[in-house]
Amino acid sequence: MKNNNNKQNKPVKFAVLATDVLLFSFYDNELLVKLIKINRPPYFKNIWGFPGGLVKPKETAEGAVARIVFEKAGLAKKSLIHLEQLYTFSDIDRDPRGRVVSVAYFGCLSWPDLQKIEKTNNSELKWSSIKKIDKLAYDHNQMLKVGLERLKSKVAYSTIISKLIAREFTLTDLETTMEIILERKIDKRNFRKKILKLNVIQETGDKKIGFKSRPAKLYRFISHKVINIELI
Repeated sequence: MKNNNNKQNKPVKFAVLATDVLLFSFYDNELLVKLIKINRPPYFKNIWGFPGGLVKPKETAEGAVARIVFEKAGLAKKSLIHLEQLYTFSDIDRDPRGRVVSVAYFGCLSWPDLQKIEKTNNSELKWSSIKKIDKLAYDHNQMLKVGLERLKSKVAYSTIISKLIAREFTLTDLETTMEIILERKIDKRNFRKKILKLNVIQETGDKKIGFKSRPAKLYRFISHKVINIELI
C-alpha cells in the first residue's frame, strides 16, 4: 500500500539569510575596501571576499552586520563608521553550498580616525585599492559594482564624503577626493561657489601649510550626520 503522505512528510528546504559588508576608506589618493580571506573548500580556497556571515536566529540583519564588522573585519570604533543597507542579493546559485540570500551593507570610514591596528594588513585581512581587485568569492564582484555605484551617487548627492575625508581639510583635498571616487573631473570654480553657499562646511580658523604652495584654509563639515543634498 502506497503512503500518500510521502510528499507531505518530505522536508522542505528554505533559503537562509546572511549579511555581507563593504567597508570603504580613502588613503593616499586611493579608494580602499576591506577584504577578508575566505577558505571554503572545495568551492573557495584562500580567495578574498567581503566580511560576512549568517544572521543568527535572534538577530536582525542590522545586528548581524554590526557584529561582523567587529568580529571579522577587525574594526574597533563603531561610532566612527557610517553604515547603511546596500542591496539584497538573492541569485539562486550565488552560494554553491546552498540557498543563501545576502542583505549587503556598505560603510564609510575616515582613514585618519582609524587606529594603527585597524589599518594594518595581514594574511587574513587587508585594505585593497578597488583598482587592484580581481576575482572575489561568491558574487562579491557584483556586490562591489553595486556598492561603487551607490557610493558615487551618494558622494554627488549627499555629504557622505564627510565620512571618508579627514575631519579638517582644504577645498583642494575635498575636490581631489571626490574626483577620484567619482572618476571624473569637477568644475572647481562652480563647485567651490556651490558648497560654500550650501552652508554644509565651515572654516576652522586654521590653515594647511605646504612646502610648495601657499597656506590654504582648513574646513570641516558642520554636521556629523549624512545629509541628502546635491553637492555637484
